Amino acid sequence: MSQAFVKETDDQWLNEVAPSLNALIVHLTRENNGIRVYEQKNFVSPEGGKQVHVMSNGLSYTKDSENKWFVIL
Repeated sequence: MSQAFVKETDDQWLNEVAPSLNALIVHLTRENNGIRVYEQKNFVSPEGGKQVHVMSNGLSYTKDSENKWFVIL
């Protein structure tokens, strides 16, 4: 098979994104085919006291004890 048809990707996992809100927005926008994802609201979670970011893609994100992003289910 020709190398011309093999897509080289530099996909990044959510937990590899830098711990800043701007880095999260850039990552989510890239995953959303360039359609901008933005923060709709944020609040501190009553269980655990972590900052939660509600994004325009319908998901909420926070950081774990290692300062890595994850989705709140």
